[in-house]
Amino acid sequence: MRAALLRLLLALGLPVLLAAVWWAVSTGSTDVYWPPLRTILETGREVWTAERITTDVVPSVLRLLIGFTAAGVLGVALGVVIGTFPRVRAVTEPVLEFLRAVPPPVLVPVIMLFAGIGDTMKVVVIVSGCVWPVLLNTVEGVRAVDGVLAETARSYGVGGLARLRHLVLPSASPQIFAGLRQALSIGVILMVISEMFAASNGLGFAVVQFQRSFAIPEMWSGILLLGLLGVLLALVFRVVERRALAWYHGLRRSRRTS
Repeated sequence: MRAALLRLLLALGLPVLLAAVWWAVSTGSTDVYWPPLRTILETGREVWTAERITTDVVPSVLRLLIGFTAAGVLGVALGVVIGTFPRVRAVTEPVLEFLRAVPPPVLVPVIMLFAGIGDTMKVVVIVSGCVWPVLLNTVEGVRAVDGVLAETARSYGVGGLARLRHLVLPSASPQIFAGLRQALSIGVILMVISEMFAASNGLGFAVVQFQRSFAIPEMWSGILLLGLLGVLLALVFRVVERRALAWYHGLRRSRRTS
């Protein structure tokens, strides 16, 4: 109990300190572009009502979840194939390196030509950036499967889907989740960028609209809401990761204590 309380205090300490410094420094500010934090919070409470959350926040989160899920499935599937077969890896590696080097925001105008300006475009933009950390981490995780375990599975005739399910994916899962964690932060960024182009709703759209109409406190409140959304998604992901990799974390703890 005491350890959990200490971890909570350590996690909240820096954000509370930064918020206190921001509050103190910005108090009494008359700069239109740097309003006091108190004004931003009061404005945010008025702006982000239940109706506004339904029309802007919910669509953004849905696009992010759909794109993140699609990127995860695609990245793991391709990563398993590429990591398992050296010849496939040798053929695809130059192309993958080329595509990975292209920044996803640059592809937004191109994607708009093929997918239009609706939700499909925004989801495709998110997938185009989120798939790479998942794919590359999956490839490395599959390649790092313990040789002794692989030989043991081969000796006992474990192959096909059974080998994939009971050996390859469990062994690669720590690196797969590392890729998914990176992809989540990239997805939030691309969610906002995609909503800045020809959009009619979403958090990115709202922040840009506030900026263009010089509603500066409202703009800052949207930025703060994006940060809080990122923190919440990270916490949810951490809970899912700990449950899915409970065996892995338990093994690491046992190694440290032995």
